[in-house]
Amino acid sequence: MPLFGKTRRTNDEKPQPLPAEVSSHEFSLKLSYSAKSSEGVRLKAGPGLEARLHSMLAGYLQGESELVEPLPVALGQASPYIARLPGSAQWLQYNHKRSPVTRHALVVLESVDAIDPVFETLVCGLLSGETDTLGYPEYNAIVGGVVSHFDEVTGDLVVRAVVGWGGKGVRGDTDRNAAGILAGLFNNVAGDTHAIGTVALDRPVPSATPGGLACQHCGFASGLERAFYCPKCGMRMLRG
Repeated sequence: MPLFGKTRRTNDEKPQPLPAEVSSHEFSLKLSYSAKSSEGVRLKAGPGLEARLHSMLAGYLQGESELVEPLPVALGQASPYIARLPGSAQWLQYNHKRSPVTRHALVVLESVDAIDPVFETLVCGLLSGETDTLGYPEYNAIVGGVVSHFDEVTGDLVVRAVVGWGGKGVRGDTDRNAAGILAGLFNNVAGDTHAIGTVALDRPVPSATPGGLACQHCGFASGLERAFYCPKCGMRMLRG
């Protein structure tokens, strides 16, 4: 008589030995992100600044480019890492309206610390490769563009080229292709009519006081007590 779908075993029956191996399907996920960044190029601020930044992707951009402004200081802990709450929730909420290519670029470049989303402006797009049916770049597709911030002492704009790639898959010759694209983007930046030479890159140092100075022109909180120029709009900070 079956009991709960199983046959009752008498005391005289011996248990069957467990098999050493069973047929199985194996699953794994290996993610790898990489990025390259060029030297910075110092540019004198001039008219049509945003359009000039977009034009620096010419010759490599596939589709449209998108501008990503610095994060508000209140969202300084926002992160694409899903395990870091509430930072990941803030990141998703802030970036959910961006294109799949831009979101992928932000994940790659922020994951490897190639950009500082609090202090730098990113103009990015798909530079090489294909996207999937949802519009997200494949693992060997190259994304990126130019990253910029205003020098707080001189008011000059410092711009550098950056490229990134990665996800699930084998890298192949993507590294070599990315190096060629980075060189081309850097030449576009250095060829700007307002370029005045290369510069060593130093990230701004946040002040001890949360928020720092707020720009009276655009309202952006710089996070720096010593800021002379707004990291977002480039206007000179007014001090009381």
